[in-house]
Order: sequence, then C-alpha cells, then structure tokens
Amino acid sequence: MNILDAIKERRSINFFDPDRTVSDEQINELISLANLAPSSINLQPWEVIVVNDPEKKAILRKCSYDQPKVTEASATLIIIANPNAIEENVDRMVKSWVDLGYIKPEAAESTRAMPFNAHGDKDSFNRKIFAVKNTTLFAMNLMLAAKGLGLETHPMDGFSSDKIKKEFNIPEDRLIPLLITVGYLKPGVKLLPRAWRRDLKEFVKFNNYR
Repeated sequence: MNILDAIKERRSINFFDPDRTVSDEQINELISLANLAPSSINLQPWEVIVVNDPEKKAILRKCSYDQPKVTEASATLIIIANPNAIEENVDRMVKSWVDLGYIKPEAAESTRAMPFNAHGDKDSFNRKIFAVKNTTLFAMNLMLAAKGLGLETHPMDGFSSDKIKKEFNIPEDRLIPLLITVGYLKPGVKLLPRAWRRDLKEFVKFNNYR
C-alpha cells in the first residue's frame, strides 16, 4: 500500500474479528517495520510486550477498563518507554556510527556525552519526556505499517499503568504511553465516515506563534 493511502485509510478500529489470528511471524514483521522509526540520537527507547494469549488478554482487559477490543483483537501490544535507554544503548549507538563512518573515532567520546547533556539524569522529567516522545514515533510507525500489511489497529489511552505494570512484571521506572490493539475488522461492520478534524488555520502558524 502507498504510504499516503495508509495515512488516509488508517482508522482506529473498535470492532475486531475474534476468529482471525495475526501470527507471531506477522507480529514480528510488523514490529521490525516499526523499529525503523526515528529516535533522538538513534537510542530507540521503546520496548513491546505482545499480549496474545487468551488468559493474558483477559487480564489486560481488566486493566483497561474492560474494553472488549483487548480480548477481541488478535493481539494487544503494550508499548513501553524506557528512560534508561541512553545508558543501555549509547555505546552500541556510538560504535555503529564510528563503524559506518557517521563520525570519526576521535569524536566518539564527545558524541557519547551528547544524550546525557541533552536529556539529563535517568530520573529527571526531561529523560521521561525523551523516552515517551520517541516511543510514540515508534507507535505511529507501527500503526501505519499495520495498515500496509492489511491489519487494523487502535491506539488506547484508557488503562491503568500501575495495574499493567503489576500484572505483566514491568519495571517501575518504565512508562506506558499507550496500548495498540492489532487484528482484522469484524465482518459486517461498516465504518462511519472519518470524524471531525480541525481546519489547518485553527492550529498552523508560520514563523511565530502570534
């Protein structure tokens, strides 16, 4: 599917076909495509838990205000932002840049310091913002890739992070910006036209806010 068509045709689906399964191979392909998303200094602070076991889906549904799509969709992905990605990934990132010729070896040390200077200590608010905003780039990439693969998705903000962390053994320092359900549209469901969107003149400004 053309990327412009994917953007135009992607919808947030509430009604999934519970009888159609997205295979683990398809999920891995989907995540591999999403993993090409850009991130600050290429530090990739995202993690994913694929929830497709029926019992685990039922638990996740209880953590998500009992929304039926969590169990009806083939899988629900818990999208996790990791503020510690700088410490965990910076050395591999710098080595890659040196090996590929992005930077010269003598620039490795100063390059390594860049994300720490830009995003602060691991417990800081800036570090959390870094992790979340980059992870949401991954999430949007995933939803567009899903559309290209013939799958439907729904980004979910209605859930208890504390309950999900407890039930799925997620470390306390992680953040959960959203869940994404993945599957196929339920047969016989006709989508309504796309809902209201603001006119560009309401929110687009050039060169200055006022």
